[in-house]
Amino acid sequence: MSVTNDSTGGPISTGLKRVVVASMAGTVVEWYEFFLYATAATLVFNKVFFAEGTSEASGLIAALLTYAVGFVARPLGGIVFGHFGDKYGRKKLLQFAILLVGAVTFLMGCLPTYNQIGVWAPILLVVLRFMQGFAVGGEWGGAVLLVAEHSPDDRRGFWASWPQAAVPVGNMLATVVLLVLTGVLPEDAFMSWGWRVAFWLSAVVVLIGYYIRTKVTDAPIFVAAQEEVERVKAVSYGVFEVLRRYPRGVFTAMGLRFAENIMYYLVVTFSIVYLKTHVGADTGDILWWLLAAHAVHFVVIPQVGRLSDHFGRRPVYIVGAILAGTWGFFAFPMMNSGSYLLIMAAIILGLIIHALMYSPQPAIMAEMFPTRMRYSGVSLGYQVTSIVAGSLAPAIATWLLDRFGSSVPIALYLAGAAAITLVAALFTRETKGLDLATLDAADREQLSRAGVV
Repeated sequence: MSVTNDSTGGPISTGLKRVVVASMAGTVVEWYEFFLYATAATLVFNKVFFAEGTSEASGLIAALLTYAVGFVARPLGGIVFGHFGDKYGRKKLLQFAILLVGAVTFLMGCLPTYNQIGVWAPILLVVLRFMQGFAVGGEWGGAVLLVAEHSPDDRRGFWASWPQAAVPVGNMLATVVLLVLTGVLPEDAFMSWGWRVAFWLSAVVVLIGYYIRTKVTDAPIFVAAQEEVERVKAVSYGVFEVLRRYPRGVFTAMGLRFAENIMYYLVVTFSIVYLKTHVGADTGDILWWLLAAHAVHFVVIPQVGRLSDHFGRRPVYIVGAILAGTWGFFAFPMMNSGSYLLIMAAIILGLIIHALMYSPQPAIMAEMFPTRMRYSGVSLGYQVTSIVAGSLAPAIATWLLDRFGSSVPIALYLAGAAAITLVAALFTRETKGLDLATLDAADREQLSRAGVV
């Protein structure tokens, strides 16, 4: 197998590069569709899927609550996909996830409006959103573990961060599509049918992502763990097993995820609402600012992953949590200025700070659990938090803005979340450079002491 040098100077195999590309390809597709929904919820859905006469604030909150439904479904997807992913392999479940989210997103583009079928319009939207969230909930754990389990121990932070970097790529793709459609179509045409085109285009990117994912295999460490489970039938896996054996890992992962998830959706989703309704910015300008911010996010994420390999997971995460607590206090006044440069800087700084927490997550969480239950453990810790974090963050922030007419309560809300994540980061064990096989060995020893094997 041919080798080349990665950015840290060490040799890597073409197999690892192929795994990274396959994981990123699917994640780009998943987040193209997820971010497309987020943007459409703030620009379109509040007008076409709810009754006329609804106030602007109420329509936005209703649309954002349908957005939150996807987050409620994500833990269920994480549990189901985690269970079967630990049993049958990461690759098979990832292929199914990408097909499911693609089909659901295409159907969203076909939905009749409220004026056409009445209350059934938001009901069908919620059902499809739930299915979309279910698929995305299963996607993340499989994508990052496929890379993490193939990565060398001393560079796992860097390589496992690349699926995270695929998220802004998906967001950029969705933003570009929306920019083109809003730029070439009159507003009434975009609102009546133009937005649907963006959803229909998902079919194309899904097929590309699915094909790429057929070209990879599961990591040797997973294959070995799978054979061990088959050999010793008493060895279990899945959500109940991981909660019974590794509760500290699950709850620590939830704490680490809390502020990161809230901050991300304040930056990329609520900022659209804030700039549109409070600052009076143009939709096209907002999309350009987000496009620039997503591009910076993509570049920064792998660099932060490299820092976590050099300095450790904990120090990088702690800095990110501290800075996250400050963002709302300076970012919203920057947006209020109306200056294009200051607004774009506020969004970009938000995503740079977010990357300090987001980039090390795959390595940290993968290094918390043994292979036989790693998919379940990381999916549970990562996805359950989204129910009370990112899912409600845009709606809560919109309500706070409507209720108080000020960004200060929103900044305090984020600062409180950052305090929770800071505590979790302080209590997290440092796992930089850990050999995943040692986790499996410790797990077997624990099972042996318990009389299981």
